[in-house]
Amino acid sequence: MRFAHVTRPGQGDPRLVLVDGDDAVFVDELFDGAPRRLEDLIAGGDALLERVRETADAGARHPLSDHRYASALLNPPVILAIGLNYAAHSSELGLKTDSTPTVFVLWPNSLTGHDGTTTWPRSLSESIDYEAELGVIIGTPAKDVSADDALDHVWGYTVVNDITARDIQYSEAQWSRCKSFDGFTPTGPFVVTRDEIPDPQDLHIWTVLDGHTMQDASTNQMVRSVATLIAHLSTSATLLPGTLISTGSPGGAGYSRDPQVFIRDRSTVTVGIDGIGELTTHCRILD
Repeated sequence: MRFAHVTRPGQGDPRLVLVDGDDAVFVDELFDGAPRRLEDLIAGGDALLERVRETADAGARHPLSDHRYASALLNPPVILAIGLNYAAHSSELGLKTDSTPTVFVLWPNSLTGHDGTTTWPRSLSESIDYEAELGVIIGTPAKDVSADDALDHVWGYTVVNDITARDIQYSEAQWSRCKSFDGFTPTGPFVVTRDEIPDPQDLHIWTVLDGHTMQDASTNQMVRSVATLIAHLSTSATLLPGTLISTGSPGGAGYSRDPQVFIRDRSTVTVGIDGIGELTTHCRILD
């Protein structure tokens, strides 16, 4: 199944929809007490998801094109990001892939949706880069899980663009701020349930910036698989339902190119993962 958060024209609060081709079915209209947000659907477990599945055919269809997308998750308990999880990306940035994953946290203000506009002041940075990443959403609490069992705790998958201010990244020891400007973590447009993705290590992942393909890779190039990451993270803290894990970016960053290629004023960047979706961000630099 495929879900998204959207807003109707003239209505500001995002609502959860089941995506059926080019149509949207508002989940909270399916039955009394039906969830309005993805986080509520996840909290309801398999039984609630099955009820949504069973009642979906009776729901009214609305054209998706009449709506705007919000972030795939609205209020995750935490956004965990993994750095240097593709060897090619580590090498091009001149950074070493450590013996354990590089983990940092993204701030919730950075979340935004598909086809939105992200802005930032020129005085803050002109070295803004893109990073296509597979987003993993936890469905059931995970604590001290093995890699063999880790994927059982996944609810679904989405697309993340981990936009990064490279100059700030290289001037500070911690990476959270350089990746957490307002709107620097577009997600979506869709979340697909775990059963839609038989193998998260066999997905084509790519980025197009202003019509030019910049990243073109496969998730099978990850240094550490999704299952390995979940197992590692769960040793130190319980991964709560709704947690978003952004699993790292493949090679092809603009920072490493000669000449360097950064997101410019009025750039459009689309990151995509086959089987999940394409996530587009429009960019404006404010003088």
